[in-house]
Amino acid sequence: MGIVILCSCKKMMDINTDPDRLPASSNLYPQLLTSAEVNLGFEGGSDLFRYTTEIMQQMSGQASQPNQSYEYYRYNVTGSDQNNLWGSMMASTLSDLELVINQATAAGSPHYVGVAKILKAYEYSKAVDTWGDIPYSEAQQLDKNTQPKYDDDATIYPKLIALLSSAITDMNAATSTQSPGTNSTFYSNASWTTARPFWIKLANTLQLRLLLHYSKKDPAFMVSQMTALINTAGITFMSSNADNFQHPFYNVANQRNPISAFEVSRPNYLFADSKMVGMMNAKNDPRRPFYFSDFPVGSGIYLGVSATAPPAAPNNNYSRIHTFLRGAVTTAATGTNSAVYSGAAPQRILPYAEYCFIRAEAALMGVPGDPQTWFTAGITASMQEAGVAAADITTYLTDNGSLAGTNAQKLKQIIEEKYIALFGVSVEPWNDWRRTGYPALSVPTNAITSVTAVPRVLFYPQSEIDLNPNNPGQKADNLQGKVFWDN
Repeated sequence: MGIVILCSCKKMMDINTDPDRLPASSNLYPQLLTSAEVNLGFEGGSDLFRYTTEIMQQMSGQASQPNQSYEYYRYNVTGSDQNNLWGSMMASTLSDLELVINQATAAGSPHYVGVAKILKAYEYSKAVDTWGDIPYSEAQQLDKNTQPKYDDDATIYPKLIALLSSAITDMNAATSTQSPGTNSTFYSNASWTTARPFWIKLANTLQLRLLLHYSKKDPAFMVSQMTALINTAGITFMSSNADNFQHPFYNVANQRNPISAFEVSRPNYLFADSKMVGMMNAKNDPRRPFYFSDFPVGSGIYLGVSATAPPAAPNNNYSRIHTFLRGAVTTAATGTNSAVYSGAAPQRILPYAEYCFIRAEAALMGVPGDPQTWFTAGITASMQEAGVAAADITTYLTDNGSLAGTNAQKLKQIIEEKYIALFGVSVEPWNDWRRTGYPALSVPTNAITSVTAVPRVLFYPQSEIDLNPNNPGQKADNLQGKVFWDN
């Protein structure tokens, strides 16, 4: 289905109407779900994607001086930079989802409630992973509380895991006045009967992602909780790339993948980073022709920007994001002219390959499963998703697909392969690095002097500092504060 960009009910009202009060008609939840899903899809490839992709040195702004992405790469990400992201997450996506939950509950439509709860859990987990303590228990109360308190982030995660379990109960309800259908932009073009199994797999798989985040802080808890979940009778998780949680985009104005759209509107802002490209070059990784354009064009050479590199002159001296995240080439690159892309690439949020690597790491720690089996499955799923030929997958697995050494060495292999496989997924590679230290990263030589190590958290948005007296205040931690699971 095509994407219909809807505004939330808050944006459609007259300016003299309280934007947070429920509308007189409380049956807008089907439209609100569509709006929230579209917002969430665009968020996946927008500001937070750029911050975390540059922090993790998958992409680089080093060669874009004096553009904004150059500042992000050197860790100059301010509170003011976070205003739009926070507003999109809290005031748009999460607000719309809360309205869906409230209205659909009142209307006797638990299937809508269940889907909204899954998306709410995902969005809140992303906020916790980015900032730590955030409003939760007093958030999304519409006009009843416009200055919510901030909850201890450690208390939020258990509520999100419980929310996902509750969502499954809702989606399994025998009757529902209305059920999501083709108005849902995730798992689209499907009836509810067809779509529900995908949503249930997602809810269970997302629980595993959240539980894995405890691996550093409380590994025993992680192992016991994941084991119990995996051993639950009748449980289903993602089982192939067909289950990928991703948002579709199209070769239509205003409906193109946001990563590709940014490349068009902000050319020469982002390039491939030598960290990721170097790791792939060292293994002759067959995903390179899908992930990145070669330089020079037609050479089969993939060149990333070093953290010590000067600005490119001209700015096309490095590999760029290619078809995997931008869609098919519609006009080939010639000379110094860049290729033109369709923009019809999905925005990846939680792919099946990630689930496989979650299981590989968890199995290494004692959760049911064989680490090697899941490691192989993760690499295979990633390469199949990218479009790599079967013979090339076999060759890569022969050369690089065997776990070896101590558990620490095996963990390094798992996370480094996961880092490559999650190209285009916002935040999660950063989460993995904060938990495990892999892949090893070096601070850019021109990083701002106040930030002497790779960031572990982002500043609160300046809008919250200015407008919410319950905000705990900007921490003087130079981006070295830690979310609860990173301690």
